[in-house]
Amino acid sequence: MGWAMMLMLLLCLSAGAMVVQGEDPYLFFTWNVTYGTISPLGVPQQGILINGQFPGPNINSTTNNNVVVNVFNYLDEPFLLTWNGIQHRKNSWQDGTLGTNCPIPPGQNFTFHFQVKDQIGSYFYYPTTAMHRAAGGFGGLRVNSRLLIPVPYPDPEDDYTVLIGDWYSKSHSVLQTFVDSGRALGRPDGVLINGQTGKGMGSDKPLFTMKPGKTYKYRICNVGLKNSLNFRIQDHSMKLVEMEGSHTVQNMYDTLDVHVGQCYSVLVTADKEPKDYTMIASTRFTKEVISATGIISYVGSTGKASSPLPLAPEGWAWSLNQFRTFRWNLTASAARPNPQGSYHYGQINITRTIKLVNSAHRDGGKLRYAINGVSHVEPETPLKLAEYYQVPQKVFKYNVISDDPPATVENKASLEPNVVNITFRTFVEIILENHEKSPQSWHLDGYSFFAVAIEPGRWTPEKRSNYNLLDAVSRHTIQVFPKSWAAIMLTFDNAGMWNLRSELTERRYLGQQLYISVQSPEHSLRDEYNIPDNALLCGIVKDMPKPPPYSI
Repeated sequence: MGWAMMLMLLLCLSAGAMVVQGEDPYLFFTWNVTYGTISPLGVPQQGILINGQFPGPNINSTTNNNVVVNVFNYLDEPFLLTWNGIQHRKNSWQDGTLGTNCPIPPGQNFTFHFQVKDQIGSYFYYPTTAMHRAAGGFGGLRVNSRLLIPVPYPDPEDDYTVLIGDWYSKSHSVLQTFVDSGRALGRPDGVLINGQTGKGMGSDKPLFTMKPGKTYKYRICNVGLKNSLNFRIQDHSMKLVEMEGSHTVQNMYDTLDVHVGQCYSVLVTADKEPKDYTMIASTRFTKEVISATGIISYVGSTGKASSPLPLAPEGWAWSLNQFRTFRWNLTASAARPNPQGSYHYGQINITRTIKLVNSAHRDGGKLRYAINGVSHVEPETPLKLAEYYQVPQKVFKYNVISDDPPATVENKASLEPNVVNITFRTFVEIILENHEKSPQSWHLDGYSFFAVAIEPGRWTPEKRSNYNLLDAVSRHTIQVFPKSWAAIMLTFDNAGMWNLRSELTERRYLGQQLYISVQSPEHSLRDEYNIPDNALLCGIVKDMPKPPPYSI
């Protein structure tokens, strides 16, 4: 072999090696989803376990990691997981909702592969099929910042995940018969912290330990079904540092309202007497307060947790005022999905305003929930598959709701797929208006949005003068208080089919959700990935030939 050819071969091999070395790291997980008997409230019931665990295992990743999760479904019914808050850039194929994916049939598996591209923060996963969220199948998902990017606080001594949520002692199948028959879920039977409710009386084993003088990070997520919860730690203040993927201005709080689907990261310093202390999660906006407790023990503890325990605040006005104290930390270095112009979102022209009004209805005596008069029904063929295979007209219609619904929209509801078409890369304002007497919580897949305002009353264009157009937190879940509205703003630059849903499980299950179709006109791999080779097919596309793939 000549020297020139050998040199070219070495250069090619070196280039190939650089490509391999330059690829972001992979994390591989194999999960077996099974039924199992659990007793979180002291009553045996059927739960959904992942690798025998309830709650499921934590995923501990770092910015830009590729996460590969092979999920084996050993239940006797279809199953699917969503990754709450993970943005799946160009890749709604991995979103894990029934509008984007066929559920995993019993006895089969599906491998999710997604990248936590340009993200940091605290998230969780949970089932989106049936009422499975009421049986478990959820767990924490954290995205740590890369070492190259400093975080705006010293490294904590340890990092703890705290999953709080309301809980029912009846099985998920019984709860499903309730909502299928037109009944509401009603009052939960308890509240859990990491799958436990706490017995008190000094008999509980510590959930976490802290060394005196050290500071710890607690990632607190509300993984429950319907109730906002208040979280607090006896005699300790919490420094808020991150919220759903964004570093925040570091205010101190004695107590935090965490609405369904939301996650906060706080720093807690062990600067008190070295003994046991109680953490409390309790329901908000309910006639009867239901609580769970857990123990944090100092290393070298000299005594059990004492009473009285700190109380939660009362009224939703307090919670609204707390929301107004949340601010985005504009000076922190951090991974951001779209850093260009992120600091100046208040200067971007709005191209479209969409007002969404949630409502409750009776259809043939059965309870249904709706958005702008449409109660979403999941078709047999996932919406994303119908769109990709270019047969959407056989499955759904675009824009069956109007951007500005009439006042009579609360009086009736049609049952059909609810899909809104939004132009790629436009900056949109969405108003979430809640005319009901109970609080709401909304989540948008595939994006973070700027939560610019929550106010009582009805929204009008003049209300824009009250928006925070400087440092509203970029997040993915927002609460709307009774008889109130919330405004969010975002650029729809992530092509795909994305779920906007009520995080209150019975409301989502009974139709209070819609899908947003964001299509790239170029159909280019620069904007969206092709359907995965392992994608499960169902409905009318099951035996259809695959469309030509996108190219650059």
